[in-house]
Amino acid sequence: MSSIERVLTSTAEAIEHIEGICFKTGPPRWIGAELEWTTHRTGDPTAYLRPEELRAALGGHAPASLGNPDPRPLPAGGTVTAEPGGQVEISSAPAESLAGLHAAVTADHAYLAELLGRSGIELGDRGIDPHRAPRRILDTPRYTAMEHAFDRSGRTMMGSTAGLQVCLDAGEPESVATRWAALHEIGPALLALFANSRRHAGRDTGWASARMAAWYGIDPRRTAPALNGGGDPAKGWAGYALDAPLLCVRRDGDDWAAPPGLTFAEWIADPGPIGRPPTVADLDYHLNTLFPPVRPRGYLEVRYLDTQPGEEWIAPVAVVAALLADDAITAQARRIAAPAADRWEAAARDGLGDPVIRAAAAGLTELACRNFDRTGLADSVRETVFAGISRRLPTPPRVEGTPR
Repeated sequence: MSSIERVLTSTAEAIEHIEGICFKTGPPRWIGAELEWTTHRTGDPTAYLRPEELRAALGGHAPASLGNPDPRPLPAGGTVTAEPGGQVEISSAPAESLAGLHAAVTADHAYLAELLGRSGIELGDRGIDPHRAPRRILDTPRYTAMEHAFDRSGRTMMGSTAGLQVCLDAGEPESVATRWAALHEIGPALLALFANSRRHAGRDTGWASARMAAWYGIDPRRTAPALNGGGDPAKGWAGYALDAPLLCVRRDGDDWAAPPGLTFAEWIADPGPIGRPPTVADLDYHLNTLFPPVRPRGYLEVRYLDTQPGEEWIAPVAVVAALLADDAITAQARRIAAPAADRWEAAARDGLGDPVIRAAAAGLTELACRNFDRTGLADSVRETVFAGISRRLPTPPRVEGTPR
């Protein structure tokens, strides 16, 4: 029996497995990004696309969810995935520098936009669809089970939202807890700074980030921050995961629905409702159905940012990278972010209109700008980053050494 087929007979076994995979330690080296966009017919953004249109447009790069059994990566190494509402996403290959990541993602982004454009499809530029109500266009057992499990907020998340994710190494063993905590603590300020999803389906939602509002409407056992108050982050994540309800259970056939509210720990304790005990593979799959604002996947995955228009995706990625460039900078970032560190809902609702969050955002961007030389980005790219920040903060930080 392979390790992933091994049956889990106790929560202790499950905890041991989670703790062994959630944080892969070592010198920080790699950085990655995932860029997601809503997709629209050129000239008629209110029209719904059909899955066969997306598959034809993507050709050999279409993912398995669109019926392509052997998808090809994009020219610079990114892979394409498709989400339930027809959103498309580039998952970059890991890069050894931010400059390398920028070059690869820029190339793949341009290639993807041109490829879709040939078929009359364009990429959106907001964190939520400003034109259409959610509609699921992909039919897979996972997405059917998700739709069954979710209420309106969850279905909005599935069918209408588009996020930008930043992926960073967990770091050396002695730094993991600090980096994990820091990415949470700077979260509300950066969420607010880069929020751009106020309008959804033709109406003003009243939220600076209606994308995050949709996440907040889902069961918090699956979406709330997994920070455990400064304790061991691996143990905290293991507890979070086992206490989260099942979203779906993989089975033969099309019915992957899970009993409502049944947690993974409860499945281990009583296999009866599912009809079999869970395996390590089931646990690994369950971990990928949890959506906190920062998620450990061996590396650290930042999930609280709205997708950005055009080339501006590099701005939040560069800010996050600069703030985690070394332990001393990260410690400063945590001090600056502290007053706003728990203001997640206010950040999504009020954005920079919240004065505490605004002050934290200004301080963090000033710190990031002072350390952009650590990112290796060219001056022209750093200017793009600064321009993106300056449009959001009427008096943006201008520090010595920042490109003008």
